[in-house]
Amino acid sequence: MPITKQRFIIVGVLYNTGTEEIKLKKSNCEFLLVTQPEGYNEWLKELKDRIQTAQQRSTLAVNRELLHLYWQIGKEILSRQNRAGWGSKVIDRLAHDLQNSFPGMKGFSRANLMYMRSFAKAWKEEQIVQQAVGQLPWGHNLVLLTKLKTEQKRLSYAQSALDNGWSRNVLTIHIESMLLERKGKAVTNFKKTLPKDQSDLAIESLKDPYKFDFLSIGSEAAEKEIETAMVSHITQFLLELGAGFAYVGRQVHLEVGGDDFFIDLLFYHLKLRCYVVIEIKAGKFKPDQLGQLGFYLTTIDHKLKSKQDNPTIGLLLCKSKNKVVAEYALGDNNQPMGIAEYKLEDVLPEELKTSLPTIEQIEKEMERK
Repeated sequence: MPITKQRFIIVGVLYNTGTEEIKLKKSNCEFLLVTQPEGYNEWLKELKDRIQTAQQRSTLAVNRELLHLYWQIGKEILSRQNRAGWGSKVIDRLAHDLQNSFPGMKGFSRANLMYMRSFAKAWKEEQIVQQAVGQLPWGHNLVLLTKLKTEQKRLSYAQSALDNGWSRNVLTIHIESMLLERKGKAVTNFKKTLPKDQSDLAIESLKDPYKFDFLSIGSEAAEKEIETAMVSHITQFLLELGAGFAYVGRQVHLEVGGDDFFIDLLFYHLKLRCYVVIEIKAGKFKPDQLGQLGFYLTTIDHKLKSKQDNPTIGLLLCKSKNKVVAEYALGDNNQPMGIAEYKLEDVLPEELKTSLPTIEQIEKEMERK
């Protein structure tokens, strides 16, 4: 495709480039613009009309309409490049023309047009904007595109983000920590010890492993050090625990028969409507540790639990565990408990950190076509 090289010096004056007049906003700038291919002007006009129509839609549906528009633009970029053999340079031209036509509307940078192309490539069907994806802001969708490989994972994280009101940063944190892959993986006896409607929610409320790399302490840290760091980073700790957990206290004092006992961490779960006792063990799980946890559950049920509260749940966090041993240890236990590991260091697989190619890689791929 022929390229027209234009150099402009004076700001705010109309210059005739030989193809159309372009109003410049920068001085002494050099542009490389492709000559419009056949059918380009008609297509550009259609896009302008479509953009103007989208701007006029109800503000209640602005986000969905914008994503729909982005999907359509991305789809047509893909289609025209595949059908007519247009290279990546046409996107430079398109970005320039759309930005000039809609100076007050953001989103038509070259980079964003490339993301629109990736958006349409990732979601083959236009109906995707009617699902959870269509109810999330564009920034959230870019996180889903760049951080996840499969459509199913993108849909799952999109639905969770919508259900829980995650910000873009929180969504990124949960994807990078593989939240949904860990959710419901703790070894528990909830199906046996809780009513079904509560057991299903309780199972989903726990995960395995818990990732505490934000604590910035060594992997050999002692129990008290871990506990102290968790309270010092309570916001991140609650984020890792998940929706519904409310912090009650650390080293919560219990007096039983004149003896003093102290719970490592005590929470209340707003959705389960019950207390949650968390005990930390800086070593491999041992079955006898459940005895102490069970004692705390019984004490909380007698001293703190109200008539409206459900039975207290226990979570034992250990550095490592033998899953079979954990399952056997919980087998005959009639108190609701879960066992999960914690990780103090980031052990994310490298392939999860970015899934989609960068814009530069996409361009190189298109140049080879």
